[in-house]
Amino acid sequence: MKLAAIVGTNSDRSTNRKLLQFMAKHFSDQAEIEVLEIADCPAFNEPKDKTAPAPIQALADQIEAADGVIISTPEYDHSITAALKSVLEWFSYSVQPLIDKPVMITGASLGSLGSSRAQAHLRQILDAPEIQARVMPSSEFLLGRSGDAFDSEGNLVYEDKVKELEEVFEEFLHFVDLTQQLTTEQKTRRAKKENFSWKDIVD
Repeated sequence: MKLAAIVGTNSDRSTNRKLLQFMAKHFSDQAEIEVLEIADCPAFNEPKDKTAPAPIQALADQIEAADGVIISTPEYDHSITAALKSVLEWFSYSVQPLIDKPVMITGASLGSLGSSRAQAHLRQILDAPEIQARVMPSSEFLLGRSGDAFDSEGNLVYEDKVKELEEVFEEFLHFVDLTQQLTTEQKTRRAKKENFSWKDIVD
């Protein structure tokens, strides 16, 4: 399985990046996880021709090629970062790579609560009609005190959090499979409906 993992910030010191890099290494026997950056993505400016800038198009292409997406977001003022919101605005306005794409949300923050408010807000955004991502329900991974969570080799040192992450990730792999089955069946039904003709019915 191939997964695209988006670092939800343009910060050079993000522990969310460390979390995704740890996941890519820790789960390498279960999935190929490519960590993607948004630092080069320009701010959303609503161009008249709805053409996505090159960095946005490149990011969208990587997402479309993946079976599922992981987004790891910090929490800034009870919400996601402006950089991540801008990327999602580009996606909703132009290329729309997240439609029917299975998404797992994670988050790390220096405080003790993780990124719970930001994750809730991100779920709302991903459910927007122009985005239509398939977000894994009833499951979240919150990493608090993330400044002390990783050793010098990038390993997550909180054993209880490693176990929790393994359980959530296993659920996500099943969610990806189920979502792919569901969307394939929907596309098949939709195609049959569009191609339906009364002439094909024989009394």
